[in-house]
Amino acid sequence: MYFSRLVLSLSLLKKNGHMAQQEDVFKKLVSHCKEYGFVFPSSEIYDGLGAVYDYGQNGVELKNNIKKYWWDSMTLLNENIVGIDSAVFMHPTIWKASGHVDAFNDPLIDNKDSKKRYRADVLIEEHLAKIDEKINKEIEKAAKRFGDAFDEQQFRATNPRVLENQAKRDEVHARFAKALNDSDLEELRRIIVDCEIVCPMSGTRNWTEVRQFNLMFATEMGSTADGAMKIYLRPETAQGIFVNFLNVQKTGRMKIPFGIAQIGKAFRNEIVARQFVFRMREFEQMEMQFFVRPGEELEWFAKWKEIRMKWHRTLGLGDRKYRYHDHDKLAHYANAATDIEFEMPFGFKEVEGIHSRTDFDLSQHEKYSGKKIQYFDPELNKSYVPYVIETSIGVDRMFLSLLAGAYYEETLEGGETRVVLKLPPALAPVKLAVMPLVRKDGLPEKANEILHMLRFDFRCQYDEKDSIGKRYRRQDAIGTPYCITVDHESLNDNCVTIRFRDTMAQDRVPIEKLHAIISDKVSMRGILEKLK
Repeated sequence: MYFSRLVLSLSLLKKNGHMAQQEDVFKKLVSHCKEYGFVFPSSEIYDGLGAVYDYGQNGVELKNNIKKYWWDSMTLLNENIVGIDSAVFMHPTIWKASGHVDAFNDPLIDNKDSKKRYRADVLIEEHLAKIDEKINKEIEKAAKRFGDAFDEQQFRATNPRVLENQAKRDEVHARFAKALNDSDLEELRRIIVDCEIVCPMSGTRNWTEVRQFNLMFATEMGSTADGAMKIYLRPETAQGIFVNFLNVQKTGRMKIPFGIAQIGKAFRNEIVARQFVFRMREFEQMEMQFFVRPGEELEWFAKWKEIRMKWHRTLGLGDRKYRYHDHDKLAHYANAATDIEFEMPFGFKEVEGIHSRTDFDLSQHEKYSGKKIQYFDPELNKSYVPYVIETSIGVDRMFLSLLAGAYYEETLEGGETRVVLKLPPALAPVKLAVMPLVRKDGLPEKANEILHMLRFDFRCQYDEKDSIGKRYRRQDAIGTPYCITVDHESLNDNCVTIRFRDTMAQDRVPIEKLHAIISDKVSMRGILEKLK
């Protein structure tokens, strides 16, 4: 039921032009995820649980492949990065030291007519994005009109409509950045009112005041009510790395610079949870904390920005779908921060953050624990608290960006259509499907022989139901790169037809060459080699 309400709520959003088309694609993508076993609403038989989802049989395979790509890129390609797996439950003082107890808040505002609650900062960011879209449309129209003679820089500097919109944007952006840095909730509300931002549901501007809301889930640990201790479900995995800094450094004999990587669940009581798996209350993070000498942090920050952007672009979804977004407001622990954003169907959104966290976390834990947390640098012959560069990526957001970038609806010759997920082969949930042309004459037996030959190295499916065309469509819809068809000739010449997902081209190949053909395209090694 909740899944149905999500699809319905998407259709109620205001639509116009490109936005309407993109929202339509997003609704189809959400439905596709359920129909083909990628994502299910959690507790669906009990009408669902808001902003909580379960990953189905194909979704979990894609998710695991994303995590493997990240983990291997960190721990295999870097001799100075190792991994850990820390507990979800942690001592409550950790969250006091990290600042989460006092400062882990979102500014929320309610619309009195729709009774819906929104993040005030997100409403303003979406307003700024709309102004950017107006500017970009003017530039696109001019580029088409003038062709090769078009000078974008000159057009931006002289076109009246562009200048007018840019001035509006700059004014709002300056007010917005100052309000965030000053934690001025009243100014955030004034910006929303002055910009005439309306509720997407009611279309009205009947807003409440802006209030702060802490995002941590609290629970109790202990066998008796009197002896119970209040603890929190971790809102991030990073603190588990920081409190284990000395354990890893000493047992691994790590020398600075070095990194500690971790993949794990985190929990945030998001009041404004929406956009499918983009913003959830239970989610998974892939974080790496890279420890460096004080004074070298900004150099490493710039380097990790480049490394992480290359990691995303290597997937082949299109370089133009990614961009950096520098933070208007720095977190209390940071001296530099940027996001890598991906063009989702609902606009450019953050999928990864890169932060220069200074020495805040280790210094705070040193202060609150009373334990010395420092590194002795033999080259400098002195001890210091290291500075930290963080790369933090949401697995679920990465999952959604991959599906959004890979989802295509194609019209074929003769007017037939197909939906295909052009996922990177190394990350595809199923690598190949083996299909007997008919369910008789020894073809199923031959197909199963091939399946058992390949299944130890590749995730395979066997499919003999329906026409071969329908079977191809099913595999296209889950992103399977290769389909192997066994026909009557296969029994004589020991060859099969291999069909390629993206081009639908078909080749006749010997069975003994299948392993080499497939492994060349779907191995994780191939994609990792591009990163070096």
